[in-house]
Amino acid sequence: MSDGILLYIDPGTGSMLFTILLGIVGAAVYFIRTLIIKIKYRLGAKVNIDVTEKIPLVIFAESKTYYNVFRPVCEELERREKKAVYLTSTENDPAFDGGYKYIDVKYIGKGNKAYAYLNMLNASIVLSTTPSLDVFQWKRSKKVDYYIHLPHMCSDLSLYRMFALDYYDAVLISGDFQKNQVRTLEKMRNLPEKEIFEAGIPYMDELKKRADANRKTESREKTVLLAPSWGANAILEKYGGEFIDKLIETGYHIVIRPHPQSFVSEKDMIDSLMQKYPDSDRFEWNRDADNFEILSRSDILISDFSGVIFDFALVFDKPVIYTEVEINTDPDDAAWLDETPWTYEVLPKLGQELNKENFEDIKGVIDGLIDNAEYQKGRDEARKQSWLHPGEGAVRVVDFMIKKLEELGNKEESSDGSN
Repeated sequence: MSDGILLYIDPGTGSMLFTILLGIVGAAVYFIRTLIIKIKYRLGAKVNIDVTEKIPLVIFAESKTYYNVFRPVCEELERREKKAVYLTSTENDPAFDGGYKYIDVKYIGKGNKAYAYLNMLNASIVLSTTPSLDVFQWKRSKKVDYYIHLPHMCSDLSLYRMFALDYYDAVLISGDFQKNQVRTLEKMRNLPEKEIFEAGIPYMDELKKRADANRKTESREKTVLLAPSWGANAILEKYGGEFIDKLIETGYHIVIRPHPQSFVSEKDMIDSLMQKYPDSDRFEWNRDADNFEILSRSDILISDFSGVIFDFALVFDKPVIYTEVEINTDPDDAAWLDETPWTYEVLPKLGQELNKENFEDIKGVIDGLIDNAEYQKGRDEARKQSWLHPGEGAVRVVDFMIKKLEELGNKEESSDGSN
């Protein structure tokens, strides 16, 4: 027998130990970052904020891009004449043009200035799409009673970064699979159970209303929309002009709508492609602020792994072509779960993957997807799983907020000894 001791760890145990180690390392990094930020705030971050009067309802939007998520909620609050404050980190947020009577829209600055404001906020309820509350810069204010998370997509909550929802008080879900993910993570981390409420998806409800009112029956040429994301693995960076040539060869009307960040981070590449492929009667570049019109008139969407896939497939009820999913979930909550994220399982039911094998025959792929009954069934199934209470989202969100506000008020009265 050897003097050494041979240690063996089975793959299952090894995977579990690796996950635990990853969590410990992540927690340590977050702690150090949080400590640094606290020191910065105490040394010099001065923010003008009135903390004397408690605000009943607050909506926080870290970017103007989330106004589409909050707009139906704001309109429902207006309809009920409920006062709220809409805090935004974008100076030209479209919320300022909402014409609201009962909602006060305020710009609170960007970055640390915004977080310093939020960290001293005095409010009963805060509603936000922003994850990682009490993990990075955005800390729970001691003067805020209740934080509610409203997802901005109908996909997996486990694809957020680690600990993203751990310190929210409530999560508004659109599908049962999201509830299972939240509850599993709570048990693994020994966290108290949050309130989970089936709200649906307010912005998709509104998008569908617009789509239904805009249905056109007249015959027109087939339109293919390429709406890539940006970065090294995005379609334009990966395939460039070669893929555009293949699309033009299909004979269909081609529209390319680059991600807005591409015009900043990949400007040289985009400028080169736009010069090489100018607008014509069968080809166009699209930079509309609102993507509704182009989604509405397109027959099929080609995209990377992006939320627009679900908007197009579930709202406009049309097929999609998506690129190979090469997503690393190690930094995400999904790394803690044994199950495959719902998003990855449902994509093949919504359309077909674009890969090296079918790249050369993109026309055949497009023709095989349009009006394909098999994918129609897949979209119906995905809709049932991820879009609870269609058409009721904004009403349900506001119902929950007002009910919670009443509960908090009753608790405060009880603690004061009031009857």
